[in-house]
Amino acid sequence: MQRRTTRIVNIGGVALGGHHPIRVQSMTNLPTADIKGQVEQILKCADAGAEYMRITVPTLKDAAHFAEIKKRLKTTSSINIPLIADIHFSPKVAIEVAKVANKVRINPGNFIKSGVPDLIGNRESGVGTRDQRPGTNDQPFLSRLRDALLPLLIVCKDYGTAIRIGTNHGSLSERIMNLHGDTPEGMVVATMEAIEVCRMENFHNIVISLKSSNVRVMTQATRLFAEQIDAKGWNYPIHLGVTEAGDGDDGRIKSAVGIGSLLVDGIGDTVRVSLTEDPENEIPVAYNILQAARSRITKTDYIACPGCGRTQFGLQETLQKVRAATEHLTGLKIAVMGCIVNGIGEMADADYGYVGAGAGKVNLYKGKEQVRKNIPEKEAIEELLKLIDD
Repeated sequence: MQRRTTRIVNIGGVALGGHHPIRVQSMTNLPTADIKGQVEQILKCADAGAEYMRITVPTLKDAAHFAEIKKRLKTTSSINIPLIADIHFSPKVAIEVAKVANKVRINPGNFIKSGVPDLIGNRESGVGTRDQRPGTNDQPFLSRLRDALLPLLIVCKDYGTAIRIGTNHGSLSERIMNLHGDTPEGMVVATMEAIEVCRMENFHNIVISLKSSNVRVMTQATRLFAEQIDAKGWNYPIHLGVTEAGDGDDGRIKSAVGIGSLLVDGIGDTVRVSLTEDPENEIPVAYNILQAARSRITKTDYIACPGCGRTQFGLQETLQKVRAATEHLTGLKIAVMGCIVNGIGEMADADYGYVGAGAGKVNLYKGKEQVRKNIPEKEAIEELLKLIDD
């Protein structure tokens, strides 16, 4: 796997894309007017490892609340986390909040609905029919789309504000639905049209996302989009997320499948795990997905077999003891195996191995090489630490 090469987008001093780490972000879930609560949630998320935070901004009053939240964070804490304004239906609000936000997220299906008269594709009129497949060749629509986006692009240029073009499967415009149906292809077309307008105005400070609560739709749309923009040489960074993933195991598994499968393809520059829980709960899940995909290593990685009848020591208890002794060794891969059958081949990717060798005995490995044999189990963890230290 090789990560896509993308341009770098600077968001409030925290760079995204290029050679920079895949960034982790979350979103507050309180009313924007609850400034105290917003600040508390943002600080909790930042403490958990969030690198960007997003806040919904539905009205002009909320744009003022957003500015106050940013001011309050600056005056009451030492945390300087970039803030993203989430806009759906109001170009006027987007323009106002872009003066203080580090990034503005717009959803073409909702934003353009309010900012430009929709051109409805239909077979009777002959305008934008499925047979014509207009996409970015629909010049009348692109002209009106430009009229809607241009004022925002001007402000973002003036204030150095980035834009996320965030297309959602559940909010495609009526025009796109008529032309392409409720499909990944329709999501890509809607996204490409918004990018086309940004490129007309030489505005490239953009991040892209194509999200769905349906993992298949989300992954298909994102892969198709990445393929198309890479073919054009439009190397914009991509934000990954399964929207409305739910809570508990369901939300975590959906997010891991959707985000993780794209990460292992080398796609993705920032991730948000959308859980119906307190937002700070999203952060460790995101980092765990990145770790599992080997896309961003932030802790020790453990390789451990489930155990079977051949295992002659308490594997679960042993793994926890090894973890407790080594979890500070960020970046190392340590294998804990119950017997020699799994020990050699299955831990080949590990830096060090702790392998059961019989009743009360352990073999230690450095990579694939056995370096200590038949160590008494009660001494094995100490010997492992010495091996790593050496």
